Amino acid sequence: MKHFFLHIIFLLFAVCSIEAQTVVSGTISDGNEPLAGTNVFIIGSIDGCLTDSLGRFSFTTTMTGEVTLKSSFVGYEDFFLTADAAQLTNLTITMNEQATSIDEVVVSASTYSFGKRDHFKTMNALDVVMTGSSCGDIVAALQALPGTQKVGENGKLYVRGGESEECQTFVNGMHVLVPYSTNIDNSAVRGRFSPFMFKGINFSLGGYNGEYGQALSAVLPMETTDAATSDKMGVSASLVDWNIGGTKAYESSSLSFNAAMTSMGLYDKLFEERFDFSRPYLKISGESQYKKEFRQKGVMKTYVGYDLTTVGQHIDERSLDLCEHNVYANATYKVSLGKGYTLFGGIANSSVINDIYDALQAGDHYYNFRNEVHLKTEVQKGCTSWLKLSAGSEDYIRNSKMDYDGKGYKLNYNLFAAHVDAQCKVIPRVFLNVSARTEIMNSEWLMMPRATLSYQSSKQLQFTAVAGRYSQTFADDYLAQKADGRSQSTADHAILSMQYSTDNTLVRIEPYCKKYRRLPLLENGIYSSHGYGTSRGIDLFWEDHSLFKNLTTICSYSLNVSRRLYLDNAEPCTPDFASRHNLRLTAKYSFGKAIIGMTESYASGRHFATGTTPHYNSVDVNLTYLLAPKVIIYSSLSNVFGRKNIFRYDASGNPVLPSNDRFFYIGIFVSLKNNKAYDISNF
Repeated sequence: MKHFFLHIIFLLFAVCSIEAQTVVSGTISDGNEPLAGTNVFIIGSIDGCLTDSLGRFSFTTTMTGEVTLKSSFVGYEDFFLTADAAQLTNLTITMNEQATSIDEVVVSASTYSFGKRDHFKTMNALDVVMTGSSCGDIVAALQALPGTQKVGENGKLYVRGGESEECQTFVNGMHVLVPYSTNIDNSAVRGRFSPFMFKGINFSLGGYNGEYGQALSAVLPMETTDAATSDKMGVSASLVDWNIGGTKAYESSSLSFNAAMTSMGLYDKLFEERFDFSRPYLKISGESQYKKEFRQKGVMKTYVGYDLTTVGQHIDERSLDLCEHNVYANATYKVSLGKGYTLFGGIANSSVINDIYDALQAGDHYYNFRNEVHLKTEVQKGCTSWLKLSAGSEDYIRNSKMDYDGKGYKLNYNLFAAHVDAQCKVIPRVFLNVSARTEIMNSEWLMMPRATLSYQSSKQLQFTAVAGRYSQTFADDYLAQKADGRSQSTADHAILSMQYSTDNTLVRIEPYCKKYRRLPLLENGIYSSHGYGTSRGIDLFWEDHSLFKNLTTICSYSLNVSRRLYLDNAEPCTPDFASRHNLRLTAKYSFGKAIIGMTESYASGRHFATGTTPHYNSVDVNLTYLLAPKVIIYSSLSNVFGRKNIFRYDASGNPVLPSNDRFFYIGIFVSLKNNKAYDISNF
């Protein structure tokens, strides 16, 4: 009888609970088109949802009486409706477009944004993992964009006729000294960072503002996610890598970790390759982050990561043995001071050790240690919706040591920089960004003005002009042997951009010109700053979702004409890393629980002293399948037709080929504590 009454009481409570729930429903549009992804909720509660592709929403609430419903969407004014909860059904809400201010102008020349809403182009972590044959590598995924050039022997980012070192990486605004893992010659390296760490990736191919320095060609600023609100855990496994990671969420903070191992041992046994490895490639990585929010006014983020990489290879009469340790850590704090002021401060430390035996000949030993401490502070002031100001300073403290069989160098130096930046809305639809950056190193002082002018003729069409000067210190090997007082190279950028975007199409056309000065040039056995060069070209990008349902097509083309006199060149010539034509065609089709993709990559031949390589061509395919709500299987095959692509020619004129003509990848991604597949390291 006691249990009978308990069941009755439980049922009564359940009935009361059901009766107390009210359904809130309706549709949201801008007066013409539905607004998908609009956030709709009742203020003062956790009741709400996002609108679907048709702008519809529906959720239940236990609140009664008079309540306030709020809807918000980027680019539109917030909508509020105060009424009795029972009356919030079958609503028809029309949201008004927000008058554009400088904060909403996120599309700029030569910049591609991923993970953020930028009117059209978005890419989340899973997209990076499953783009073409990138196999989860941010660097490989970015090479699908125009302006990048195919350099297969190392796989690094080469942008618009510039060296790979001319593209610099920043995490939460702080510089990363070496963003790649190491590898043997003629094997592609990978980026050090997992795409699951980041909520925003902005790849700028030139024309960036005064905040960023020490990059002659391009910058890759990446912003980590905010504090997590739920626990996460997951694993992944493939033929070449294994990963485990997760996040523990607290009230206003979260702690995340990620551990990974990449090994080519199993793959080398299953598939034939050209190189004779004495020890297969192995990389062991660990990383952790802690983030805390302080009363919604300040945010602190810390990150620390470590990579150990080893590989051994028999080459002629020597047995190369390579080991690298790479440590990176940073801490940043950003706080709102009120009255439109925001303060940012950060510190980062990078340490890289390379230890190589039989590096160039049998019995030799190469050792290199590099360290950098980066200090940075910046203050921003939102004066009005028409004007935003910022100013900052930073210091790069660097030291390095190189020893090769008892010969080498030691370097210690620092570079101080400061910048001011003004963004203003000149007149409706016309925006101007003016900045100035100054750098001081070894009593050498540089002033670098920069300006960007944008005109938005309509919601779909934007024109932009960019001009500016950029600098970068010589590499340590050249600094140690320089002949004069100059320690930095400069590059002047001039860019024109036209972008057209609709709900289904994005088209961008960008001609550009770069003029290099003070490049390192080997003269009489020592390096001077007498080198120079030019790089001109045009980038075309087209993405479309309208040809067929569920089909995405992308065309990326770059024309580049480069000439340089630098390093050991005897006369101006096209650098051996620059190819004149680069083309990439991609198609991705989704059906049911699967997505199939195909990519065609082409690059014209590259010029070496011993010959010009044939053109590069590769057709890659990939398949993604949602096996279960928390399980994704991904597979890819590069160079389907097995073309023997020649990377370069050695000093004797012999062709240099990759270790494998094809690369096959299959991996499984599993989430253990969330409702999305492979949300494990969503730091």
